[in-house]
Amino acid sequence: MSDNNVLVEKKDGIGIITLNRPQAMNTFNVPLARELNDALWDLEQDPEVRVVVIDANGKHFSTGISLDEFKNKSPKEYREFIHKMDEHNHTIARMKKPVIASVKGYALANGAGLSFACDLTVAAEDAKFGTTAINVGLICLGPAAPLAQNVGLKKALEMVLTGDIITAAEAERLGLVNKVVPPEKLEEATMELAAKLAAKSPLALQAGKAGLYAMRDVPYHKALDSLSDRFAALCCTEDAEEGVQAFLSKRKPEWQER
Repeated sequence: MSDNNVLVEKKDGIGIITLNRPQAMNTFNVPLARELNDALWDLEQDPEVRVVVIDANGKHFSTGISLDEFKNKSPKEYREFIHKMDEHNHTIARMKKPVIASVKGYALANGAGLSFACDLTVAAEDAKFGTTAINVGLICLGPAAPLAQNVGLKKALEMVLTGDIITAAEAERLGLVNKVVPPEKLEEATMELAAKLAAKSPLALQAGKAGLYAMRDVPYHKALDSLSDRFAALCCTEDAEEGVQAFLSKRKPEWQER
């Protein structure tokens, strides 16, 4: 097995990032956090990639930050360290391309946060999610940011303050997971969703993701106007014209490479 903390491959317009510390339940340390963030930006800038998938080697997606990392640091060093652990949450939201988490086993603490931060999540039926740092005297504040955006303040507070672990079915009910499948179907279902997105207009995907993220932090009417402006701009592109003409002509569209 490779010594890299994350592995990267490309397949049919899909970039796949695999967390690769199975012996440590894919816990985060500085090298893994750095390699994950670098891989996300590399795939974002790769013109051959339209969609990104994050999965994991071993039994578990990720059980958070390695507890070995919580020692012998000054306040300044802890601040720099925690910001590094949370950097992927910023990156995924800033990327134009959709990012899909493929979750099996435990997704806890920072691992749960990574799944929550992804645009879409497919989970195995036996997957478990939890913001569990409270149970060791810490607190999942980085993961709480994408968590609260998905489930609202009250549920986010409950999950972060209790550290309770929930099932994949409950995570789907709360809006943290898009689809739950049998464990043996996880890879197939994830790649099926990724392929579906990869077949869409890249410009339309980018406009959709950027527009929905942008509207979260502004009042309703301003958000609606902003989304309308983005849609109008998209209507002027070659992809939009091609998509409409292909539909009317009953043929498969040929998107421009981006």
